[in-house]
Amino acid sequence: MTLASKGSRRIVVDGVAFRWLVRRKPTYCQANGWAPLTFVVERAEGRGSVLAISLPSAHPGNWFGLPSQPVLPGTVAACISRALAAGWRPSRPGPAFFMSLGDSAPHGG
Repeated sequence: MTLASKGSRRIVVDGVAFRWLVRRKPTYCQANGWAPLTFVVERAEGRGSVLAISLPSAHPGNWFGLPSQPVLPGTVAACISRALAAGWRPSRPGPAFFMSLGDSAPHGG
């Protein structure tokens, strides 16, 4: 699985280049506030496992004005580091690696 390069952003963590993406339009469940804001990360080469991270806030495009937060590069870098420590191997093919962050999530800046 690979991310579309359009709209994705590049970030380098520990000398490895990654791309990350927040879905522009919310899914139906995100728009209703039933599902949290998520973003996905993969190696810049696009080969291997994808990281999917759920944050403790609503998608900014939700229909009810529920509180949201921006996904900052520092947050993405901290999440990548945490996922790598938890066993995510981005260079190996396989299923997506899922992480759900609570209110104690690393929020970089």
